[in-house]
Amino acid sequence: MYQVAAFREERIDVMHALIRMHPLATLVTSADGVLKANHLPLLIDPSPAPYGTLRGHVARANPLWRQAHADREVLAIFQGPQAYVTPSWYPSKRETGEVVPTWNYAVVHASGPLVVHDDRDWVRGLVSQLTAQQEAAQPQPWSINDAPAGYIERMLGAIVGIEIPLTCLEGKWKVSQNRREADRSGVMEGLAEQADPQAQAMSGLVAGKRPV
Repeated sequence: MYQVAAFREERIDVMHALIRMHPLATLVTSADGVLKANHLPLLIDPSPAPYGTLRGHVARANPLWRQAHADREVLAIFQGPQAYVTPSWYPSKRETGEVVPTWNYAVVHASGPLVVHDDRDWVRGLVSQLTAQQEAAQPQPWSINDAPAGYIERMLGAIVGIEIPLTCLEGKWKVSQNRREADRSGVMEGLAEQADPQAQAMSGLVAGKRPV
């Protein structure tokens, strides 16, 4: 990923927080010289240090897990809040006119070897954790124990677990850090007034808040 020093995010806990809030990854792999992308939610475990481990599952019919190689790394991309920034929000537009549009975003790239877990108990534990994380905000959280045991066993047999022990974690927070303070304030206010939740979340990032 192309980086500019002003936008580089190196705090592991901040990157992990974005992954937890936006767990749907674009998982990029290469097989026989062909790039492939799959979209799946992944859990982040902060151990082992420094980068942690990603865990998830894919359909048994998906060839991804059969193409795993210990010496071949994969890339998981997590997209956080993003929003268009109009130059009309910059006070400097009225002063000099020397402004252009841009796009703000927060993103994490995580890479490491793909490890396969074709093990029913491992997959059950992973599904339970993933479900608990996503159901936590529901008024009546669902768990796999709410479904008939035989049905769950059939569903577990149709998926395979994957794990990515991370060797690299790279973050980029392009949130108007390169603008002067007055322009940043204009961006925060302009985004906060938008109906789009992503724009409102980006307003918080421009203000220096944690990823939402």
